[in-house]
Amino acid sequence: MDIAIHWTFLPHNDPDASLAFYRDTLGFEVRNDVGNGKMRWITVGPADQPGTSIVLEPPAADPGVTDAERRTIAEMMAKGTYARIVLATADLDGTFEKVQAGGAEVVQEPTEQPYGIRDCAFRDPAGNLIRINELR
Repeated sequence: MDIAIHWTFLPHNDPDASLAFYRDTLGFEVRNDVGNGKMRWITVGPADQPGTSIVLEPPAADPGVTDAERRTIAEMMAKGTYARIVLATADLDGTFEKVQAGGAEVVQEPTEQPYGIRDCAFRDPAGNLIRINELR
């Protein structure tokens, strides 16, 4: 079987702030930007991985989501407990410095974890947890 990760979705509540974070701070290329206002879908990804993308989406766009669920999603996003993604880099310290200098909220500085991974963590402008693992 040959299966690849093609898209994953993360919510945003401010498309311009999310775009700036993923494009300018993380250095991802913008692959698509559709919609307007808060109802905007932005597709980004690493330039050297054209087949893997993150779609930044408005969490309230799904018509099947109730108003109560929208409030819960907004509360969880504000606490940073709604969504997460794990990225990887060969230069964790350099990446940490660049992301921190970009103004991202630091959750954890580079740390050797007891389960054998060295990583750090940030929150994006929507509160999503971004963990960055060091490739070894």
